[in-house]
Amino acid sequence: MKLRATFPAAALAAGLAFFAFLPSARPAAPSAPPLVRQDHASQGIRLTTASDGNEARYRVREQLARVEFPSDAIGRTNAISGTIAFEPNGTIVKEASSFTVDLNSLKSNSDRRDNYIRRRALETEAHPTATFVPTSFRGLPDSLPATGDVYFQLTGDMTVHGVTKPVTWTVVARAEDGTYTGNATTSFNFQYFEMAIPRVATVLSVVDSITLEYDFKLVPQNQ
Repeated sequence: MKLRATFPAAALAAGLAFFAFLPSARPAAPSAPPLVRQDHASQGIRLTTASDGNEARYRVREQLARVEFPSDAIGRTNAISGTIAFEPNGTIVKEASSFTVDLNSLKSNSDRRDNYIRRRALETEAHPTATFVPTSFRGLPDSLPATGDVYFQLTGDMTVHGVTKPVTWTVVARAEDGTYTGNATTSFNFQYFEMAIPRVATVLSVVDSITLEYDFKLVPQNQ
């Protein structure tokens, strides 16, 4: 989720966590119009993670031994912090925008899986966080609405396992009273961030695809 706004998970957006750690909910618009609420047009806007309402997850399809059907291995964490800032013209201020996820706090329904992920897949002793730095949007309306729903894609640089790569999140957001809540998702394979596919005796197979999901709640930074 530093998901510098790092995982996996999985940021607003994980960068917005493990953040999957790229299908589109709606077709993307051909260009990225300005992103700024009308009442902030003169000074821009800064949104930061609220004290609650933020969760990053990774989701990987696996087939366990002695289990008839495949299932999703899901790890989740609430240890997410971040800010996204916009210029008065609506462009993202990259230097002031980032989301970070504490990968050591990821928990699934299996301690054995969690230990393997930390030690072997993510190597959190050397790379304890995942970071997402947003850089641009696609598919937004002419201005970010103060109320109602909005669908768009958010692109930026994500660092996981010591590797930085471009990632695009599909975002569904709802605005109400200056607060923005919603969900962001992205997907990639293990090799994209130079991670090995997990191989343990109790798991027959693992699909080579990680989905990161981020349930976010962002508020104006002065709140």
